Amino acid sequence: MTAPPTTSAAIQRIFALARKERATATQAIRGMTLDHQVALVCGTPLSRRAKILELLPAPEAVIPLIPEAELCFTVKAIGIEDAAWVLELATPEQVVACMDLDGWRGTAADRAAIDRWIDTLAMMTTDAFLRSIRALDPELVVLFLKHRVRCFQKPDDDDGWQPPEGGLTVEGQFYFVAVSEGDDLEPIVAMLRALFAADYWVYFRMMQGIIHELDIVNEEWALRWRTGRLEDLGFPPWDRAMGIYQFIRREDRTAISDEAASFDVGEWHLPVWMPSLPASADHQHLLFRTLAQLDESERHSALYAFIALANKVAVADRMELSDAESTPIAIDKAADFASVGLEFISTELGLNAADVLRRVPLQRLFSVGANLQPERAKPCDKQNT
Repeated sequence: MTAPPTTSAAIQRIFALARKERATATQAIRGMTLDHQVALVCGTPLSRRAKILELLPAPEAVIPLIPEAELCFTVKAIGIEDAAWVLELATPEQVVACMDLDGWRGTAADRAAIDRWIDTLAMMTTDAFLRSIRALDPELVVLFLKHRVRCFQKPDDDDGWQPPEGGLTVEGQFYFVAVSEGDDLEPIVAMLRALFAADYWVYFRMMQGIIHELDIVNEEWALRWRTGRLEDLGFPPWDRAMGIYQFIRREDRTAISDEAASFDVGEWHLPVWMPSLPASADHQHLLFRTLAQLDESERHSALYAFIALANKVAVADRMELSDAESTPIAIDKAADFASVGLEFISTELGLNAADVLRRVPLQRLFSVGANLQPERAKPCDKQNT
């Protein structure tokens, strides 16, 4: 991970060039490395990201490198229904992450959100659609289909069988009708036709699933797969994330390690764009003022430890993980209460804040701060589970 290669001034320069001559702006971007182009996209306000994506000389090289949550924020800012061209260039893993982040509310599948995403995937070219739909959990796809259609299989031994009135079919064996009157099934037809042509057994499993599988079972399995993937992105399950609010007895709040090991944190894949921490001597939070006193390698390790803490705050407080506003809120709360804990321990023990930071894990500092100010730290439950 490198320092952010673009600044707000650089972004403004690109947009100023685009207003005068689009080709000139594109040429300026072409001179950047791919890392710089990714930073340009992620550093651009969400309301203007569509325009910066349109200026990229080779968006097919840049979009797959955008962190998963950032891509989700970007697609939602553009409008999911209008972002098929972006998703077409995304990797299957990015598409799955978008669904993991935005397709659920708490531990319940959000059927309306899933509909929007899969309907948009159906607008893509056949190859791109198949890559994405095969990457999604089959249980989730069956949930989507059952939410939209009822399916009937033509029996082999009933020559007099008639398909349901208005029933649609792509191969003469399975017929389906809309669950909701007036629902436009064109995306469903396109999806099933592509699956039937490219992978009959996946198609067969989906149609059988609509008829025979139970929603509650499919949702439970889809949730299990999603939980594991979110852990890989640094978002632990809610019950584990709530450990940041553990009760700490007064006499234990100043416990401190004899060894400097609090930043012994390995690198992991960050789902958001945050190349460095806002460490500065005049920052409002003591934590970031103290980080400015550390050497570069310590700050580098602190980045991963801090983002892990902020992710736990987001999960524990049930923030919308697909909402771009959740990230700064979680970061600010993590820094706020870690600073409270850091100041308390430093003052009580008469130690330099940097020494405390090296010897007390960030999550412990946050927990101490939350214990000191429990009412202010109380998790804000923003989702219904």
